Amino acid sequence: MIDVTCVGVLVADVVGKPIDRFPDRGKLALVERIELHAGGGVSNTGTALARLGISTAAVGKVGKDGFGDFLTHHLAAQGLDVSGIARDAQEATSSTMVLVHSDGERSFLHYLGANAALTLEDIDFQKIQQSRILHIAYAFLLPGLDGHPMVDLLKRSREAGVRTSLDTAWDAKNRWFSLIQSYLPYVDYFVPSWEEARKMAGDRDDPRDVAKFFLDHGVHIVGLKLGERGCYIRSAEGEEVQLPAFKVPAVDALGAGDAWVAGFLAGVVKQLDLERCAWLGNAVGASCVMSLGATSGVRGWEETLELIRQHGGPNFER
Repeated sequence: MIDVTCVGVLVADVVGKPIDRFPDRGKLALVERIELHAGGGVSNTGTALARLGISTAAVGKVGKDGFGDFLTHHLAAQGLDVSGIARDAQEATSSTMVLVHSDGERSFLHYLGANAALTLEDIDFQKIQQSRILHIAYAFLLPGLDGHPMVDLLKRSREAGVRTSLDTAWDAKNRWFSLIQSYLPYVDYFVPSWEEARKMAGDRDDPRDVAKFFLDHGVHIVGLKLGERGCYIRSAEGEEVQLPAFKVPAVDALGAGDAWVAGFLAGVVKQLDLERCAWLGNAVGASCVMSLGATSGVRGWEETLELIRQHGGPNFER
């Protein structure tokens, strides 16, 4: 049995820091560091889950190229099941230039590549049936699954007794709620970032109103990643949890939202209450931002619990 199968975006991230301005056209500028990292929601959330001791499978598509080799080898070395990663002979592996500014904020130049070619035919549904949770990362960057294919995947998973989780990315095509509306009745855990959630919910300003909007459209539990403000979680039964972010020195916010999702889902796998799931999400997100790269700072289970204790969190002994 696999605890979580992550389906969706796999990206090779070329991360540079600090970059506060581009060099003049045709000129060269020096930066402190440039590194190659595995990125995208499947890699980031999946790696963090594996580091927390949660058995995890990665499902997606990469090219038959150096970036694709790097991603599959890296994820396997992190302990993920990579047998569900397809290789595309026509499309190159998706990649992102990540420009990390001095204050830790990031800007991106992104190439969709093989992620855009991922379809239902590439996904081994038997692997999903053997999982406790199906996590989709990210809607809006998976055009081959847009619309009916995504509904079919989520619906079939629910019918097979698999709980479903959905994360989003920024929608450069500006479809927002019109695209995901049909997905929501089949989503157990909806975990978007605050800015994306607001866009989908018609620019509402209060996290409670935004969460209610999605609950009213069929989601069972909404977890909003509020960045420096922490998180807000609300269930269809009316349970609410709001926690501030941990106060830690931020080096790089890349992957922080994906790390939060990993902590939250780890709590779900371990059948913890929503408050403890929120603490785990905040703790894993805090670990992430203290190092350069999307997963470099993510800690193991016991180290994460120790970080929670240091910040006045609840007891996790059962």
